[in-house]
Amino acid sequence: MAPELAGKCRADAGPNIDWSECRKRMLMLEHSQLDGGRFAGADLSRTDLSHSSLKNGDFTKAILLRASLNKADAEGANFSKIEGYRTEFPGLKAKGAIFQGAEMQRANFAGADLQNADFTKAELARVNFQKATLGNTAFATANLSRAVFQGAHVEGPVDFTNAFLFLTRIEGVDLSQATGLKQEQVDLACGDQNTALPPGITTPLSWPCDSD
Repeated sequence: MAPELAGKCRADAGPNIDWSECRKRMLMLEHSQLDGGRFAGADLSRTDLSHSSLKNGDFTKAILLRASLNKADAEGANFSKIEGYRTEFPGLKAKGAIFQGAEMQRANFAGADLQNADFTKAELARVNFQKATLGNTAFATANLSRAVFQGAHVEGPVDFTNAFLFLTRIEGVDLSQATGLKQEQVDLACGDQNTALPPGITTPLSWPCDSD
C-alpha cells in the first residue's frame, strides 16, 4: 500500500472521511457520523455501520459483502456498482440514493425507505423488499428474479421498464401506479387476487408460484 494511501486509511471515522480504496473489513462502526464520506472502492465486508449517518456518502464500487447498514441514514448516498451480497439494509433511510449497477443478490431491504432511489441495471435476485417504502423508485432493467415485495408500501410511481420479474413476489402489492410494466413481465411474477396492476395489464389466469 502506498504511504499516502496508508496514511489516509488510518484516519479516524468521522464526517467527510476519505477511506476510498481502503481495507476496512469487520469493523464495529455502529452509530458513527460519516456524512459526506468517501468510500469508493473500499472493502467494508462484514463491517457494522448500523444506525450510522452516511448521508451523501460515496460508496461507488465499494465491497459491502455481508456488511450491516441496519437502520442507517444513507439519504442521497451513491452505492453505484457496489458488491453487496447478503448485505443487511433493513430500515435503511435511502431517499434519493443511487444503486445503479449494484450487485446485491440476497440483500435485505425490509422496511427500508427507498423513495426516489435508483436501482437501474442492479442485480437484485432474491432481495427482500418486504414492507419497504417505494415511490419514484427506479428498477429499470434490474434483475428482480425471486425478489420479495410483499407488504411493500407504494407511495408513487415505480419504474419496471425491462425489469426481469421471474417469480418476483408481488402478492398484495399495489402496482397500479407502476410504469414501464408489460404483460409478459407480470405473467412471470407471483401475485394474487390482492395484487393491483396498472391500466392495460390483466391478472394472469394463474400465477406461477405456490402460496407458501
